[in-house]
Amino acid sequence: MNNVEAVRATLYEALKNDDRTLIIGEDVGARGNVFLITKDFVGEFGENRVIDTPIAEASIVGIAVGMAMEGLRPIAEIQFADFIYPSFNQIVGEAAKIRYRSNGEYTCPMVIRTPYGGGVRGALSHSVSVEALFYHVPGLKVVAPSFPADVKGLLNAAIDDPDPVLFLEHKKTYRLIKGEVPDGHYTIALGKANRLKEGSQLSVISYGLYVHWALEAARRLEQEGLSVEVIDLRSIRPMDKTAILESVEKTRKLLIIHEDNKFGGIGAEISAMVAEEALFHLDAPIRRLCAPDVPAMGYALPLEEEFMTSPAEMADAMREMVKF
Repeated sequence: MNNVEAVRATLYEALKNDDRTLIIGEDVGARGNVFLITKDFVGEFGENRVIDTPIAEASIVGIAVGMAMEGLRPIAEIQFADFIYPSFNQIVGEAAKIRYRSNGEYTCPMVIRTPYGGGVRGALSHSVSVEALFYHVPGLKVVAPSFPADVKGLLNAAIDDPDPVLFLEHKKTYRLIKGEVPDGHYTIALGKANRLKEGSQLSVISYGLYVHWALEAARRLEQEGLSVEVIDLRSIRPMDKTAILESVEKTRKLLIIHEDNKFGGIGAEISAMVAEEALFHLDAPIRRLCAPDVPAMGYALPLEEEFMTSPAEMADAMREMVKF
C-alpha cells in the first residue's frame, strides 16, 4: 500500500466504523478529491457525511469547529497547504483555543488534512510547507507522517484525539512510498518519533519526504564506514524530545534536515532545545540543512532543484559533520 492508499483506507474505515465521523472540503464528494482519495465515498456514505464545499477555506474549518464542539468528528480537508491561509484564524484563534477558553467544558475533536511540500513542479501555489506557521500554537497538534503504516496509525490517532490535529501529507510521497500497513483500527501515539536507522557518529532528524532521502544518504555513507542515525519525527507537536536528546547524547553531533525555510523553522526549535538541554554533549556545532529563505519554490526545474535538498547534498553534509 502506498501513502495515498493508506490515507484513503483510513478515512474509509473511520466513516464506516463511527457515524460521528464526516469529511468536509472542496471536491471531496462528487469528484472524490483531486488525488481520488475519497472517490465513491459520497455514493456509499451520502452527502451529509461527505460534504462538498465552495472554495472557502475559512468556512470549511469554521463549520468543522462547530461540528466538533457539538459532538461530531469532522475531518476537514484543505485541498493544498498553500490554500490554508484564509483559515488561519479559524485554526489558531478558534479550534486551538476551545478547550482553554471554555475551561475544559468543550473540546474540539477535529482533523485538518492537507497535502504539502515540493518536488512535483507545483511552483508558488502547490509546493509550500506550512508546519512552522502552526507548530508554535499551543492547543494544536501537528503531524507529518512519512510511511504508509505511520499514515494509518497517526491518522487514526488524530481522528480519535479530543483536540484539533493538523495532519500534513507530503504529496510527493503519495504514490512514491510503499509499505506494509496493519489491518484494522490501530494507532501510533502522537508525539512519538521513530528511529529508522541506528548510528553512532551523527544524529539526523527529519520528517516527511526528506526522511526517505536522509535514509538513502545515510545508507550510502555506510559504504564509507560512516555511522549515521536517522530519526523520523512523525509528530512535530508534540515533539519527542526524549528521542532527540538520547540520540544526541549518544552520537554527540546533530544535523536537522527539513524542506521548509531555515529561518524560524522546526530546525530552529530543535536546535534551541538541544542547546538548552544537551549543549555539553555536543562535539560539533548543530547544523540545519533547509530551504533557502525565498518566498516560494519556482516552477522551472532548476529553481525547484535549487530550493530542495537532494540526497547527494544530504550525504555531503553528513560526511562533513562526521569528520568534523
